[in-house]
Amino acid sequence: MNLNTRISVPERPASILRTLQEAGYEAYVVGGCVRDSILGRKPQDWDITTSARPEQVKALFRRTVDTGLQHGTVTVMIREEGFEVTTYRIDGDYEDGRHPKEVTFTPNLEEDLLRRDFTINAMAYNETMGLVDLYGGLEDMETRTIRCVGNPMDRFGEDALRMLRAVRFSAQLGYEIEPDTMEAIKELAPTISKVSEERIQTELVKLVTSDHPDYLRKAWESGLTAIFLPEFDRAMDTEQNNPHHCYTVGEHLLHSMLNIRPEKELRLTMLLHDIGKPLTRVTDEKGVDHFHGHVEESEKMAKAILRRLKFDNHTIDMVGLLVRHHDYGHDFRPTDAQIRKAMNRIGKEAFPLYLEVRRADTLAQSDYYREEKLENLRTWEDGFRRSLERDECVSLKELAVTGKDLIQMGMHPGPQLGKVLAALLQEVLEDPAKNEREALLRRSAELMKE
Repeated sequence: MNLNTRISVPERPASILRTLQEAGYEAYVVGGCVRDSILGRKPQDWDITTSARPEQVKALFRRTVDTGLQHGTVTVMIREEGFEVTTYRIDGDYEDGRHPKEVTFTPNLEEDLLRRDFTINAMAYNETMGLVDLYGGLEDMETRTIRCVGNPMDRFGEDALRMLRAVRFSAQLGYEIEPDTMEAIKELAPTISKVSEERIQTELVKLVTSDHPDYLRKAWESGLTAIFLPEFDRAMDTEQNNPHHCYTVGEHLLHSMLNIRPEKELRLTMLLHDIGKPLTRVTDEKGVDHFHGHVEESEKMAKAILRRLKFDNHTIDMVGLLVRHHDYGHDFRPTDAQIRKAMNRIGKEAFPLYLEVRRADTLAQSDYYREEKLENLRTWEDGFRRSLERDECVSLKELAVTGKDLIQMGMHPGPQLGKVLAALLQEVLEDPAKNEREALLRRSAELMKE
């Protein structure tokens, strides 16, 4: 691995370092921005650590925000951009599994870096001193290892979320978790229950949208998912003795995530699309497993899981929609009219996502009839593309007449109006050429008489 230990710090954070240093204080960029810079990635944030106390930092800069004075953090504003500047500190006891009860400021950078979670996040840098790597972060990056700073039992005891963060960093970077660190996770896994659902959600999303979403397996192996996602553990333990499958339900979910774009709703859909299978599994007299009703059960469970983990309504609705339809259409070769009706049912915006979900699902199954399944899917994809190219009507909002038009013809607002519009749409879905205003108005008059 070619690691670059000379870091180009952008002008704004560099100016904060200069101001602090010129005032007689130590100052470094620290943590994730150092790690990402060494890896050749563009850091999202530039955090700064300094020997200056919060009040001294505030005195040096014109615009600051008191982000967390009790923990030594001041945000320095440069135009519209904020940079967190935190005083070197030693953390006291972590009574809530997240925040130290108290912090003690220290003039010693080494003591500040010692409190950080992983060696790869415990490096600091400035132009004068270069890279400060006191705990072997660079070596761990060279060997692609996630390792706690100091005693992993202490680090995870301070903040239980760090256990899931270890898995997440492993997934994002493709690193292995060092054995002692992994053993500590296994021992302390039940304490993840002390962590809020919102914080777990954030780490889960970063994990499943990483280059290695299947590393969620490490969270299962360590016992973490047994606490925050027990439904996944049941899936990992559920065999699929069926010619269409070659994995357990859980392994199928992991492999399906690898087959789809790293977009949040898509990866969550693949993680949860068959989550109801353990509850619907039946084995016939030949020993073949069947999962009748698993789609409905999976949708119900997916929504419940996402609500439990405090996801927003848009994510819950979109994942629910895609789970509900992930199996739709695989068992028949569609006509163009059937594709238009499916677009109406699923939604034009969501339809390409549905197609991606079906492809990822198919590629995570056995080779049994795989080419036939993919050929069927191509029929759906081609029909969808043709419909878009022809700009065909697939929803009420694209219909050439509106409810207002029918009211002007003398129809009263109410159920009958809705039924007439629905009937017109069904006829247009069958034959898009009928989406012509005058023809639809005449047809509306006929329907009103029926």
